[in-house]
Amino acid sequence: MISEKLEKGHLLIAEPSIIGDISFNRSVILLADHNKKGSVGFIINKPLKYTINDLVPDIKASFKIYNGGPVEQDNLYFIHNVPDLIPNSIEISNGIYWGGEYETTKELINGGKINKNNIRFFLGYTGWEEDQLESEMEESSWIITKNNYENKIIGKSASHFWKKQIMELGGEYLIWSNAPENPSLN
Repeated sequence: MISEKLEKGHLLIAEPSIIGDISFNRSVILLADHNKKGSVGFIINKPLKYTINDLVPDIKASFKIYNGGPVEQDNLYFIHNVPDLIPNSIEISNGIYWGGEYETTKELINGGKINKNNIRFFLGYTGWEEDQLESEMEESSWIITKNNYENKIIGKSASHFWKKQIMELGGEYLIWSNAPENPSLN
């Protein structure tokens, strides 16, 4: 299950040792792009208290907004699994796409043709410069796994998602699945 090669579409699971890091503690990141110049991903399990309608009043939907990462948190990004409906989207992998024509997306949501299982919105993203993610891998900050959910990951509940991923790893990780988020409060 654990892969050693960084590839877009894979999941980065925060090691239990990343305690106290506001952005990445218990995060699961979908790696949206990875190349020689750097990497981009979206934290998929950190919902915010906002809905898309709170941020974009002319979108009549209550889809949750997620904290995509600490970079450019004043920008809205989205991933989806309906490239046949949203033109100019970029394939990440396994039927997951990034971005596309915003106005068309808005019309499709308002028309009920896209639901919360088709699209996920993020404020910000997670980014790494050249070789930065590889360095973090060497420091054992992340566990790389294949995205076994493929494009259905968009509709997955964020609640306990990190814990479920840790449990699937098994072995030495099982003890961390029931540990409190901040062990010093125990």
